[in-house]
Amino acid sequence: MGTTTLLKETVFHNTLTAWLAALAVTLAVGLALFAIKWWLLRRFSTFAERTKTTLDDLVVEVLGQTKTWFAVVMSLYAGSLMLSLPDKAEEFAYTTAIVVALIQGAVWSNTLLDYLITQGASKGEGKTAAIGAFEFIGKLVVWSAFLLLILDNLPGVNVGSLIAGFGVAGIAVALAVQAILSDLFSALSILLDKPFEEGDFVVVDDLSGTVEKIGLKSTRVRSLSGEQLVFSNSDLLSSRIRNYKRMKQRRIVFTLGVVYETPYEKLLRVPEIVREVIESQNDVIFDRVHFKSFGDFALNYEVVYRMTTPDYNVYMDTQQAINLALFQRFAEEGIEFAYPTQTVFLANNG
Repeated sequence: MGTTTLLKETVFHNTLTAWLAALAVTLAVGLALFAIKWWLLRRFSTFAERTKTTLDDLVVEVLGQTKTWFAVVMSLYAGSLMLSLPDKAEEFAYTTAIVVALIQGAVWSNTLLDYLITQGASKGEGKTAAIGAFEFIGKLVVWSAFLLLILDNLPGVNVGSLIAGFGVAGIAVALAVQAILSDLFSALSILLDKPFEEGDFVVVDDLSGTVEKIGLKSTRVRSLSGEQLVFSNSDLLSSRIRNYKRMKQRRIVFTLGVVYETPYEKLLRVPEIVREVIESQNDVIFDRVHFKSFGDFALNYEVVYRMTTPDYNVYMDTQQAINLALFQRFAEEGIEFAYPTQTVFLANNG
């Protein structure tokens, strides 16, 4: 029997030539998929090491999650196209390829979601309970969506009624837990937008303290007096929040007054003295000092300077040093600070 005759032999409704062609296509597609994955990973990994952007890191992360079984199944399906198979076998091969491709898509989406949540959360901090919960919810949504797509591609399965049932149940649940969902999405907004983070000192209306924990429903703040303040996440985001940890510089404005009996020459000396005292301090940028107004019992000067550090204790230490230095310099110059007084002038009509 010659080689040509042997290749024409039929095995399972296909000639040996068709089987060899299917094998060649399977190997070629498999090697091509592995080679493309290896080349892209190497290319983007090298590029990621040279750049500071995170997009290339994301590409490397997603490509790294391309599974071996995905390449194997896709290769086998490509090879099966070279064969003449029964209808049921073709349908099985096609369905298997679609299901495997969807599962691989779910893995990629899961990796992308993981990356986005990690980037959105605070860097350098471990996963908080809220971040872990959102990660679980996100993965549940992703896998549920891909599960419905997989079921929709299975022969004889109608997911229309299933989706409708889930939709009605979802609306009912959403209405029942509307307040909880509001706080939940507010927590997600806090974690991603980061108006404040754990450890920040914030002021909300007339309440203030350090953020201890950002939870799914509420945020806990430790006040200066020691008690714990609990804010609903939705109420917190609807309030005006002052985040003092984000302060770059602290602007200080204060007023000092001297008595009306101060000579004109000494009034001119006051701005010079104030400027010298402030500029002698550390972490301070002098702004201005002006004779602002004639008060009820004092000639008022307005003084403005900036602290280059937001630390409140440093600011108070600096202000104390300025006050003491001004007290000493004014005493040396013979300039009197004003204080609430009333002077009665008596007229002699005789």
